[in-house]
Amino acid sequence: MNKLLRNKRKLCRVLLALAVIMMFAAVFAMPAMAEEASAPESAEAAAGSALGLKALAAGIAVGVAAAGGAVGMGLATAKSTESISRQPEAEGKIRTTLMLGLVFIETAIIYALLVVILIIFVL
Repeated sequence: MNKLLRNKRKLCRVLLALAVIMMFAAVFAMPAMAEEASAPESAEAAAGSALGLKALAAGIAVGVAAAGGAVGMGLATAKSTESISRQPEAEGKIRTTLMLGLVFIETAIIYALLVVILIIFVL
């Protein structure tokens, strides 16, 4: 039970750190989204502004996907190593399941990358 509580605390710390990082990213991105109220924008300036917002959204999306995938892969690897150390005779099955899980995690990250590419070039 004590180990479960420690793992919960670690997860809360990681989520809190991620929330703080996202908050700072939002605060530092605000000047990029600011615009002048007095001067009317031309069509070219509006297109450039939209492209900048797309790039910002794409960067955040890929960053969150990569961070989530990295955390998931790290946890999967740690748990599989722990399982192999507890039951060395089941190493083959554990390793096969680990590789399959890592492939699925990486596929989710690649899907996020494809969505970002669609956002940049299609929308």
